[in-house]
Amino acid sequence: MKELRTEIEISAGPEKVWKILTNFEMYDQWNPFIRRITGQAKEGSKIEIHIERPGGKSRKYGPTVTKVEHGRELRWLGKSSLPGILSGEHIFIIEKLQPERVLFINREVFDGLLASLFGKSLDTDVKKGLEEMNKALKERAERATV
Repeated sequence: MKELRTEIEISAGPEKVWKILTNFEMYDQWNPFIRRITGQAKEGSKIEIHIERPGGKSRKYGPTVTKVEHGRELRWLGKSSLPGILSGEHIFIIEKLQPERVLFINREVFDGLLASLFGKSLDTDVKKGLEEMNKALKERAERATV
């Protein structure tokens, strides 16, 4: 198993951050890593995600939303077509620190045979992508309007 974890403090309330995070149609306007998501933030629904790694590599995959806790947590899980090869769970957590301040946690947990093979690229490209997304979310949330 391989886990990446990034976090950032955002000067905005949890509802505002949640609204940006779950408004998939707007990702192309602010998110440098997850460029597009098609589908709904609804437990059990399939979504299509288009990512663009900082190194320039693009990828598309179709995970299933596994948890939606309004204003607090969003998760999805993607698996390779062959069991045990590779799975990735993306976890977003919004922790309220103060009424208008949150800690945004952006995690990715990989499992399967290929998780160790991709370890170095995960530590560089994917982690950098998560960090870039965090910064962009912070900038968007801290603006006066969404």
